[in-house]
Amino acid sequence: MANNYFQFKEFTIAQERCSMKVCTDSCLFGAWAAERVARTSPTPQGILDIGTGTGLLSLMMAQKNPGKIEAVEIDPESAGQARENFDNSPWKDRIHLFLSDIKHYNTTSRYDWIISNPPFFENDLRSPDEGINRARHNTGLEVDELLPIVSGLLAQSGSFSLLLPESRALRFENRAAEFGLFASRELKVRQSPKHPPFRSFLILQKEKQIRESSEMAITGIKGRYTPEFLELLRPYYLKL
Repeated sequence: MANNYFQFKEFTIAQERCSMKVCTDSCLFGAWAAERVARTSPTPQGILDIGTGTGLLSLMMAQKNPGKIEAVEIDPESAGQARENFDNSPWKDRIHLFLSDIKHYNTTSRYDWIISNPPFFENDLRSPDEGINRARHNTGLEVDELLPIVSGLLAQSGSFSLLLPESRALRFENRAAEFGLFASRELKVRQSPKHPPFRSFLILQKEKQIRESSEMAITGIKGRYTPEFLELLRPYYLKL
């Protein structure tokens, strides 16, 4: 049974009312994306988190970056929990939660950075829990709907970061290019050096750039976290 909360160094994620819980994949992705934003010049001032869930990605972004963050969540229970997590954090004044379907999100803003851990198990077995289906399957937001939305909300010089199964990354990149979004960076993630990549972290932009690709493993041969994993997660994980 999943814990009702996850304690980080600078914030706490309560998650008992959320269908999707904190997991290593999302923590690693959030840390990687927040680090990429922190290295961006000029500093992104407007950040959008699509499908915030518990609010994890927004809070990881806020810890490393000074910009304003808007988090959108369609599920009322998850949105309520995310709002509580934001309000209990040191950055409550610059993270704003909106209960909304992103397809109907009413804004004139154009964001410097958009982040999302989107639903991607549309071909997997469905859960009897409709909240999990909404979060994990493409029952509410198809890829062909997400891409034009992101393209419309992203500033011309902005970046879009997302987490995908590695097996779907190339297909997603090709589809994204049809909407004027081009991959500039990819990190392929392995569980260990002996395992094949199972997750892909992507950054896409409207302006074509030289594409950079790298890989990392979460654990080494002996089962200990790798130096690369520790470097990314040390600012967040309580016991690192």
